[in-house]
Amino acid sequence: MSFTTEKTDHADHLTDDNVPVANGGATSPNGHLQPPLPNSAPLPESAVNPDVAGSTAPSAASTRPPSAIHAPTQVTYDPEFTQPPTLNYSLRTRKGWIAFFWTLVVLDCVAMPIALYFGLWYGTGLSHNAVFSISTGLLGTVSIVEYFLRFHRLWKQGSTCRVIGARRFYLDWFHWNLSFAWIAVMIELIVGTVPEEPPIRLLAMPVSSMLFAFGVQLLVIDAARIMGYKAPVRISSLPRGSPLRPGIYSLIEDIVAVDGSGGTEFRQRLNLRYQASKDFRLMLHRITLFWAAGALGAAVLTTVLIFTLSRDAAYVVGWCIPFLWAGIWAVITTKWVQVGLKHEYANWSETKWKA
Repeated sequence: MSFTTEKTDHADHLTDDNVPVANGGATSPNGHLQPPLPNSAPLPESAVNPDVAGSTAPSAASTRPPSAIHAPTQVTYDPEFTQPPTLNYSLRTRKGWIAFFWTLVVLDCVAMPIALYFGLWYGTGLSHNAVFSISTGLLGTVSIVEYFLRFHRLWKQGSTCRVIGARRFYLDWFHWNLSFAWIAVMIELIVGTVPEEPPIRLLAMPVSSMLFAFGVQLLVIDAARIMGYKAPVRISSLPRGSPLRPGIYSLIEDIVAVDGSGGTEFRQRLNLRYQASKDFRLMLHRITLFWAAGALGAAVLTTVLIFTLSRDAAYVVGWCIPFLWAGIWAVITTKWVQVGLKHEYANWSETKWKA
C-alpha cells in the first residue's frame, strides 16, 4: 500500500472564486472542491514561502501580501482508497474541554437568565423594566467571548483554520450565521425591555427563534441540493456555483475546524471523505434531516408552551427546553455517527465512490 502526501499552501486558497487555485488537488481550477489526485506532488518551498525562493521566486508569489502567506497543510492519504480517507480527528481527547465549555454555556445562557429573573423580580424592589435590562446586559457573556475568539482565529495572519479557497474577510459560514443570530436575539431582547412592563413571553422566545431559523436553513439547503440547485453564495469551503451538500456539512466543517481546533486540514479531509464515500454522504443527509426536524419540532413545542403556560413557567421553559433538546440530539447523533462509521468501514469495498 502506498501513501501520497498532499501539501497545500493556504495562500493559494485565499483567492476569489473565479481565480484558478493551485493547491495540490483540493480545489480544481474552476474553484470546485475535489479529492486530491494520487499523483499530487508537494508544492516547492518557494511556492509556499517567497522568502526562501530568493530572486528566482515567481512574481505571483513574491507579490502576495503578508496576510496571505501561511504554513502548508499536510494531508496524507491512500491513493488506492483501500479504506475510507481518515478525518484524523477524535472527540475522545477533547471530552474534558467540551464538557467544560458547554457547562459554562448552560450556566451563562440558561441558569443565569432564570436566576436573574426570579432573583431580581421577586427579591428586589427594582422596576420590571430594570430587571430585564440587567438580565439582557449580562446574557451570553461566554458565547460572546467565544464569538470574538473564533473571529480572531479566522482573521489573524497565519490562520491555520481558514476556509479553503476563501479570502481572509470571508471568515466562515457558521460565523456569519452566528453573527445574524446574535443580532436577531439582541433585537428581540431589546424590543422586549423597552416597555415599562416587559412582555415576558416575548423575552422567553429568543432561543426558540434561533431553532426556527436553524431548522429552516437546514431543510432549505438540503431540499435545494436534492433538486440539483447550485450554491448561490459561498458556503464555507464550497464556492458559489458548486453542487450543494447537506446542510449539516458546513456546520461540521466550521465548528470542528475552528472551535474544535481541527484546522484547515480537517476541512480538506472532510471534503475528501465526503467525495469518496457514498455511506458518509448518506449519513450526513440523514443527520441533516434529523437535526432540522428536531429543531423545528422543539421550536414549535417551546413556542406553544410559552404562550399557554403561566408567565413564570413560560420563561423557564423558553430558556430550558431548547438546550435540553440540543443535548439529547447531540448524544443520539454521537452514537449514530459511531455506528455509521463502523458500517462505512465494514462495507467500504462495496460502496466507495458510488453516487
